[in-house]
Amino acid sequence: MSKPINEADDVTTALLNQVAERVHAARKAKHFSRRELSELTGISPRYLVRLENGESNISIALLQRVSIALDRPIEWFVGTDDSIAEDIARLVMRYRTADAATRASVLSVLDPQQLRDNKAQRLCLIGLRGAGKSTLGARLGKDLGVPFIELNQEIERSAGMPVAEVIAMYGQEGYRTLEADTLKHIFESRQRLVLAVAGGVVEEANTFDALLTHFHTVWLQADATEHMERVRAQGDLRPMANNPQALDQLRDILQTRESRYAQAELHLNTSGQSIDASLSELSTLIASHHIFSATDR
Repeated sequence: MSKPINEADDVTTALLNQVAERVHAARKAKHFSRRELSELTGISPRYLVRLENGESNISIALLQRVSIALDRPIEWFVGTDDSIAEDIARLVMRYRTADAATRASVLSVLDPQQLRDNKAQRLCLIGLRGAGKSTLGARLGKDLGVPFIELNQEIERSAGMPVAEVIAMYGQEGYRTLEADTLKHIFESRQRLVLAVAGGVVEEANTFDALLTHFHTVWLQADATEHMERVRAQGDLRPMANNPQALDQLRDILQTRESRYAQAELHLNTSGQSIDASLSELSTLIASHHIFSATDR
């Protein structure tokens, strides 16, 4: 049954007054003058005066502009009064603009089961070349009875050519696009695997966010000297060829990426460790976090 006209008018007036009060409060909290808010929203200062006085029945489209400028969700302006409404509104806005690692941290506290569901039984090893991703990943997958995949090999299979040729033909941007598409295909089609990715995957923010969201991640750490020695031991002398600054450059890369690698869920330092010792520690670390269940083995 519809409300009487007078009662409906009272509800409308109360809502307009609420919107007026909250627009005014949010503008003051941001230390904006009406002129500044006008410049940000394209709404005239005169209209904003009427709005804050409860004299304007603002459209949803204009209120959306105001909400973006004042860093509040539109629901906060029209929602029912609540003692924690402002805190919730602020948290919602921060969550929407946070990176994947921060969102994952929040979910791990507020909704850990949803976070685990997102990641299923997918494990990804990250780190610089020479950290042991391929060697440890292959042995771990075999021990667990889980498929082991190297992302670059999947990219090559998809492109029909080696990664070096992909980069030569399409450039770094083309390679990063293939990397993102291939990663998406993997996590959409597989629930249980061990994945190793190239060290530069952290350079593309959206790809790395997807990785952190859909995989349990382990950062395999080592110092720069050991990274270099392991690459040379594999028979690849290119990093050192005619480049006496190679080790310093590697240290710079490691330092630049360190904060991104550190966003991984788990960390394992493989410096000075044999393959067997690192594998044992990695297996223990994964078991302690119950990443793989005994089902479907």
